[in-house]
Amino acid sequence: MKLLLLASAFAAIADAHYIFNIMHVNGARQGGEYTYVRRNSNSYFPSFPNEIINSPDLRCNKGAQAGNTQTLAVRAGDRIAFGIFNNERIEHPGPGFVYMSKAPNDNVKQYDGSGDWFKVWETGLCNGQPNNDRSWCSWDKDRLEFTIPQKTPPGEYLVRVEHIGLHEGHVNKAQFYMTCAQLKIEGGGGGNPSPLVKIPGIYQANHPGIAYNKWTNNPARYQMPGPAVWNGN
Repeated sequence: MKLLLLASAFAAIADAHYIFNIMHVNGARQGGEYTYVRRNSNSYFPSFPNEIINSPDLRCNKGAQAGNTQTLAVRAGDRIAFGIFNNERIEHPGPGFVYMSKAPNDNVKQYDGSGDWFKVWETGLCNGQPNNDRSWCSWDKDRLEFTIPQKTPPGEYLVRVEHIGLHEGHVNKAQFYMTCAQLKIEGGGGGNPSPLVKIPGIYQANHPGIAYNKWTNNPARYQMPGPAVWNGN
């Protein structure tokens, strides 16, 4: 019976893998899987700190290429959601983030993400303790959704979504799930996004928000990894 329960638990963990490859704008789905999201060679499998944190693959996932990816036209102020394939949901506890990087010469299709990035959104705990999976705002969601700041300078961007599963963070195996969409943002602009960062460079494997132990009755206060969110001005 114990072996059966263990097998079921491992199967559940595998089934909980996910990838954000469907775009929604103001609640309406746009295109299909990977229409506006760059394909990668990792599919829905996670990446781990020792292989990803100091790699350019941290930008858009392993082997991500522009390929036939289209660029989605949106406006500053629009609600943008990265949906998960195959009607799956986020069933790992942990935080979610969205970063943006303006493409040189407004040519996102030729952009590898080596320029400056800024964080526009993050989600962590909604209520309760970190050791309760349902305390995480992203738990059981089929998408991560944010609003493009109204003062975002117009142009073409790589927009990076990320969720970090912390269920194995205590053994230095936090799970990173990320993809990049290609967006053309229209609007008045006028803002100065900051702080600006490079990817890789935003995380350290030993950060308390990555090497985190949720498996305790008295978990430490959770600390968000990465830079501060741009205030929109």
